[in-house]
Amino acid sequence: MSDLKNVKMEGSKIPAEKIKNPALLEAIEKMQEDGSKENIDAMINQVIESKLILPANVTPTTQAKTQNGRTIMEQATQVQFRLLENGNKEKFFGVFTDTEELSKWKGAASANKVVTDFDSLAQMVMDPRAGVVGFVINPFGKSVTFPKNMVISIKQQRDYMRREQNKVQPNVPIQLGEPKEYPIELMGALINHFSTQDNVNRAYLRLIEQNGVKSYLIVVDFIGDLDATFAAINEVAKDYLDDDVELTMMPYSIEFAQTAVRGVEPFYQKQD
Repeated sequence: MSDLKNVKMEGSKIPAEKIKNPALLEAIEKMQEDGSKENIDAMINQVIESKLILPANVTPTTQAKTQNGRTIMEQATQVQFRLLENGNKEKFFGVFTDTEELSKWKGAASANKVVTDFDSLAQMVMDPRAGVVGFVINPFGKSVTFPKNMVISIKQQRDYMRREQNKVQPNVPIQLGEPKEYPIELMGALINHFSTQDNVNRAYLRLIEQNGVKSYLIVVDFIGDLDATFAAINEVAKDYLDDDVELTMMPYSIEFAQTAVRGVEPFYQKQD
């Protein structure tokens, strides 16, 4: 394992010794015996609901903070996360379902135990400073690897489903098509905006109608925080929307979004 410093994460106050994940262990074993979509989805759902142990070196330190010309010394904590490296020199976060699994790692005795969850892990994996390609559960036992692309997809789907705004209503008929009048000014503003955002790869435009309400559907293929990304799009688009057409946004990772833009050229494509 190698070390990684100063990547922010949200920890838990639950002692690591109390972390037990029998349902997750059972789901992993079942999925490894029979890799059906049902078993894979069940395992992923257990990962999302679980608390996991992340080994780290936690060191108390001090830092200087300047306010109104005065320097104040504050207590702080420096965290070095322990990274796994495979034969291709790719780095992963290694996390554990319990202290028994953690004890299989030879460095366990000297490591601090940080209790974390999927959302915090996803934020860390997506942090470009981390330089990791995913995380591995129980790397020295019956391991499961979550590559970065999968982590991003799961995280975006969770964030989207938790939103109250800009969400297509389930089980309500949807009409999907192209705008009769192309919103040139709106598209121009969004293209200019996306060209300044390194995390946006592509964006698509469709027109949807649900419950008699028409919306421009902007499907965005991006990496990073969904709420921040969508809030910025809203800010750019608000001056270009008519009263009779709303704005709906969806990450490309959503299955409906991929279906909606199949065969459609993106109006924005990141330049290499």
